[in-house]
Amino acid sequence: MIRVAAVGDIHLGTDSAGSLRSELEDIAESADVLLIAGDLTNTGTLEEADVVARELDSLPIPTVVVLGNHDYHCGNEAHIRGRLEEAGVIVLEGETAEFDVNGLRLAVAGTKGFGGGFAGAHATEFGEPEMKNFVRHTKELAGRLSDAVESMDGDVKVVLMHYAPISHTLRGEPPEIYPFLGSYLLGEAVDVCGADLILHGHAHRGVEKGVTPGGILVRNVAQPVIRHVYNLYHFHPARQRERVLEARASGHQD
Repeated sequence: MIRVAAVGDIHLGTDSAGSLRSELEDIAESADVLLIAGDLTNTGTLEEADVVARELDSLPIPTVVVLGNHDYHCGNEAHIRGRLEEAGVIVLEGETAEFDVNGLRLAVAGTKGFGGGFAGAHATEFGEPEMKNFVRHTKELAGRLSDAVESMDGDVKVVLMHYAPISHTLRGEPPEIYPFLGSYLLGEAVDVCGADLILHGHAHRGVEKGVTPGGILVRNVAQPVIRHVYNLYHFHPARQRERVLEARASGHQD
């Protein structure tokens, strides 16, 4: 069995020192790896990057993250990545990480992702340069994600992103802003090669559960949605029809 703890949108600020660390000290008792789906900081300042790095430094289990739009706000995304990596955190952007867990292999692919919208109401690479650049950025990241997913080799394959790959988990958000919350291209990139689970954040007023057109389970783990320090996902590769069992961090109830 592989136990994955996941959360997104933790939005740590300079006044958050110690708030998360105390909740994660005993995480190894419940999980084998921690995945964070972006927006680790409030506004992406250097000071906030230092807070996040201290909170996640040398946790007892591997920690894998992608950055989110808040982490890019001040243009310090490279610094944030560097500080996290100094603290032993794995940061993915079109890359993969693999872990041996209880005799099984867990593979994780990750990207920030970007917007653009979903089937029937999505942006196209047409018109002004600004619009073309908007769509091209999503296409570039989706392409890199597709390559990463294709390269994964594991008994369990999880994809981590910040922006949403389907519209279903956005329900509760104003439909007018769906194009800024995710893109169908992200879901397509995973459906082509397959995975066991997609985790994303960003949609604070969305819903938790969804599925891609290709049948891959999607979970919105934004902290305002799951309302816990993290959610747990238990994988039993030998039980193909029940690959993912979910439990809340509070009480770990199935």
